[in-house]
Amino acid sequence: MSTADTALNQAIERCSQEPIQIPGSIQPHGFVLVVDEASLQILQASENAEHWLGMPAIQLPGRHFAELVSEDFDLNQHLDRLPDQEIYPFHIGDVRLRHGSPDAPRLTVLVHRHDQVLIVELEPVRADHGPVRGDFYPLVRAFVSGLQQLSSLEALLQSSVQQIKRITGFGRVKAYRFDADGNGLVLAEQADPGYPNYLGLSFPASDIPAQARELYRINRIRLIQDANYQPSPLVPTLNPHTGKPLDMTFTSLRSVSPVHLQYMRNMGTMASMSLSIVVGGKLWGLISCHHEQPRPVDFQTRTACELLGSVLSLQIESYESHASTRQLLDQRQRIVQMLSSMADHDSVSEGLLQLPQVLLAFADAQGAAIISADRCDLIGSTPPASLVNALVHWLAHRSDETIFHTDNVQRDIEELPELARHAAGVLAVAISQIHSHYLVWFRPEQARTVNWAGRPEKDINAQGSLSPRHSFDTWQQEVRGYSAPWHPWIIEGATELRGAVLGIVLRKAEELAQLTGELLRSNKELEAFSYSVSHDLRAPLRHIAGYTELLSEIEGSALSERGLRFLKHIEDAARFAGTLVDNLLNFSQMGRSALHMSDVDLNALVESIRLDLKPDYEGRDIVWEVAALPKVIADPAFINLALQNLIANAIKYTRDRAPARIEIGADKTRDETVVYIRDNGVGFDMAYANKLFGVFQRLHRMEDFEGTGIGLASVRRIIERHDGRVWAEGQIDQGATFYFALPRHISHD
Repeated sequence: MSTADTALNQAIERCSQEPIQIPGSIQPHGFVLVVDEASLQILQASENAEHWLGMPAIQLPGRHFAELVSEDFDLNQHLDRLPDQEIYPFHIGDVRLRHGSPDAPRLTVLVHRHDQVLIVELEPVRADHGPVRGDFYPLVRAFVSGLQQLSSLEALLQSSVQQIKRITGFGRVKAYRFDADGNGLVLAEQADPGYPNYLGLSFPASDIPAQARELYRINRIRLIQDANYQPSPLVPTLNPHTGKPLDMTFTSLRSVSPVHLQYMRNMGTMASMSLSIVVGGKLWGLISCHHEQPRPVDFQTRTACELLGSVLSLQIESYESHASTRQLLDQRQRIVQMLSSMADHDSVSEGLLQLPQVLLAFADAQGAAIISADRCDLIGSTPPASLVNALVHWLAHRSDETIFHTDNVQRDIEELPELARHAAGVLAVAISQIHSHYLVWFRPEQARTVNWAGRPEKDINAQGSLSPRHSFDTWQQEVRGYSAPWHPWIIEGATELRGAVLGIVLRKAEELAQLTGELLRSNKELEAFSYSVSHDLRAPLRHIAGYTELLSEIEGSALSERGLRFLKHIEDAARFAGTLVDNLLNFSQMGRSALHMSDVDLNALVESIRLDLKPDYEGRDIVWEVAALPKVIADPAFINLALQNLIANAIKYTRDRAPARIEIGADKTRDETVVYIRDNGVGFDMAYANKLFGVFQRLHRMEDFEGTGIGLASVRRIIERHDGRVWAEGQIDQGATFYFALPRHISHD
């Protein structure tokens, strides 16, 4: 960052921290008396009170309020009209000063309680009430009735600026709305000839610092009668009750920042009045009134404008609430459609894939992805599957955030720069972060041209403070990299959809848990049955094999060649059946035997297995590639059996390869240690990969490759008992890779 940028940022930061609610001075078109409510003694007075009271302000503290006003004005009696919870200046009456001339104008008295004191503001009563004289009620009633007939936001604002201009006589009145970044777009304007027009132009968020926005939110009207006024300080400087500068947040005469006054003068505005539009407790926008000359606005006119602003705020809130309700109803209808489809197909993914247009319309998106543990389904215009999976990996490593959204991928997902080439906006909902189940929507870039009222960048002056811009001529900016923003009702709908899907998933999980319990009971019964049967069959099969061998030795010379062949078939079948029964017995024992966990050196285990199996590959050309394998905590006997089965398979299915290549290695992730055995053998068709680890499942003929079909089932049983998982990848005649993964929480280096 350059020195100039650093200085500018520091100036902006100082501006945002300016204590504008405690300026210590007022605008001088009236004066202020700070009064102790219990004694009605004056605590502070604005310096310009001398102009009205004929005595220096420094002499006022300690005097009783009644000494300053005519005898017919009883402040205590008038304070009875002040509502207990009222925090805004309240008109309690008009008064003449005790020492003023008989023809001196009456003063409007506004009072509010704040900062442990009574703040009394006195302004001259104007002989007229501006362009509109008399009772404001018929005008306000007509305005309210008219607003109810208008159906668009722009029409509401245009009617409001016309009415406020009519009441106040300001030369230009405009209404603008703040976007999510705080920039204000002028949506309605009414101006006299000769005034610059700002309709359709944007004002940067930096024009109104954060603390000023907060003041606009809580105090809904602010008047500056003359941008060239000289502030009148309070005497003494500190509020005696607090020992701090007086908090003038709600004071009508509160002085404003010198930077803002310069901003007004640069704009050719000598008087201004702002009305806040507050919707849902947030600053939605402003109605801003400007005049080329100083312009007083009496209390009655301000009150009428403030009322119109409040009515407008309520009308906009009603309008947006109605629109939001309609959108939420549409969203819920889409949610119901999607949930119904999920239930019909008994699957989140399959259900959503049947309603692609509904899924896209749900988020007003052009593309979507449904990601589950083993698949990534894309709909519409999306990034490639590899980038979507990378995005899901990035999301999974964030905090426990279940909803993520951005309208600028390049800015917010710096780790995936390639993603911005395919999408500008992303909305992601985590159904399960553990198993990487996500719903993701994508939006394209929405390049747009912003017409600013003057170049939005700020400058600093020689003193290092912000210098308001001098030009408000239209300045265009091309904005790239952004999608349309994700509206709050879409985020709310995504949250609701997630909750509903989780409900389905949890209900399904309960059903699966019940089925799992039943399966566990059935498995135990089957294990007991298979153990009993295999145990009981071992002796008869051994007897058959043994007696066949004896018969061949004793009576072989008396048998014909055909008889010897039959005897050989019986012997081979008996031995195979015996091997099958032994394997089945071992398989059934795997579910019954307790695990005895200890350190297992996988490299030592692999070397031992190779030596044991050496007779099976004696004389063959095998290239072994064994990487440095980690140590794990496991049952040594069981892991030995699993590795032996996998290595024996690799040896067996590469017997027609010269040379055969067998690679054994391991990878470590954050959660798992993954061991793999890769070969260049006959491979298999991935369409049948789900059958590989089943009992008695074979993908090759027994005539080509011997085996009982229990080895891989044993591997799966062993690894799953270690809370791990197994899988395989292969291609016909191109080899195969078998994996098993053990959780890292039971492993170490």
